[in-house]
Amino acid sequence: MSSPTADVSVRVAWADDAEAIAAIQARAWATSYAGLLPAAGELREADFAQLWRDALTRPADARHRALVALERNRVVGFAITTPATDPDCDHVTDGELMELTVDADERGKGHGSRLVQAAVDTMVADRFTRAVTWLVADDDALRTFLTEAGWAPDGAHRTLDLDGTGTTQVKQVRLHTALA
Repeated sequence: MSSPTADVSVRVAWADDAEAIAAIQARAWATSYAGLLPAAGELREADFAQLWRDALTRPADARHRALVALERNRVVGFAITTPATDPDCDHVTDGELMELTVDADERGKGHGSRLVQAAVDTMVADRFTRAVTWLVADDDALRTFLTEAGWAPDGAHRTLDLDGTGTTQVKQVRLHTALA
């Protein structure tokens, strides 16, 4: 006798997913940037929802893609793929995993793995041969997750100025992987 399996999947995001994606992003940013931005805990879904709706209905490029992880019909995570934005990347052959976020309560259930695989498949379909992604330098959990999925540091690093004054900075490292 087999046990029941969860109804989980990944699909291209729709404009109707904007509020759900915004809610996940607001919660994730409130946690990720709590020590860096004083108002991070006050981020609201509404602050992100219209931006997501616009991005989903009018992407800047045909290769800008948003994917959502679903449990039944509920959005539990999202990933964004684009042509690579770094000046040392080839914007024709290099794709970028711009964002990978799974709701904190939904981690460890395979949603992140499904999102990464769908993102890679999407970048391959867009004819990219290499992918890059940036992550906060001290995000050991995400770094471990991605390196176990075949990504590796490529030596690039940067510092982002989050508030424009130079007082609130976050260090990031870049990972890359070859796409089949």
